[in-house]
Amino acid sequence: MPTPQETVDALRSYLRLHPEEVGRAVRSALGLRVGVPVAALRWLGQQAERSGKVEDFHIDSVPPGLRLSGNVDLMNTPIRAGAIVFVERIVFNDEQLTVALRLEEVKLKLNGESDSPIAALIKSGALDLSNPGTLVNFMPGRSPVLAEANGNRIVLDLMRDPKIGKNPLVRRAVSLLTSFVTLHGVETDQRHVDIAFRALPTGFGGAFRSVRQNVLLPGMSRFLPRAR
Repeated sequence: MPTPQETVDALRSYLRLHPEEVGRAVRSALGLRVGVPVAALRWLGQQAERSGKVEDFHIDSVPPGLRLSGNVDLMNTPIRAGAIVFVERIVFNDEQLTVALRLEEVKLKLNGESDSPIAALIKSGALDLSNPGTLVNFMPGRSPVLAEANGNRIVLDLMRDPKIGKNPLVRRAVSLLTSFVTLHGVETDQRHVDIAFRALPTGFGGAFRSVRQNVLLPGMSRFLPRAR
């Protein structure tokens, strides 16, 4: 991971070369949007290469999605993997933190010699790469956040992670935050990934109920006598 100073230096260097980004950021903020330059994602990819988990990582904008590719080790099999990722749906509230992804043009290519089962499947062409979600659904060691995987769609729900979903403090914080502002959508243009937010998704009444449920009532309970 890059150090804070490396991140600040990279940001300063980018803004010197692209001063127009400041004005775009202001306009986006007024519309409850955050525009992340694709160049920034490429820089983060370069930092990820330091860990050795991915090599020769590439990211390109394919509006409204992103094309990702890189060399990875999949179950002791060196492969070159790539796909175009589209964010189809986002639902962030007190019950779920869901992101639905659609994968297109999925490619897996051996990047070295291997006699693993995965390598055998790739060589034989038996893998149906047009339905990556179905393949993920049958892979061992599935993450608990994987809510659904079928066809070319993968649905992730972060609330299924025990560290989030079963932690009362985290759930109250998520409920409170998402009653005021919630993540609404993600799409790209040629140079940016635009993240859209929605203010007061359940209205002022919903925000007030969330404050009462997650802040006022828990605070008042501290002063109530406990049953013996």
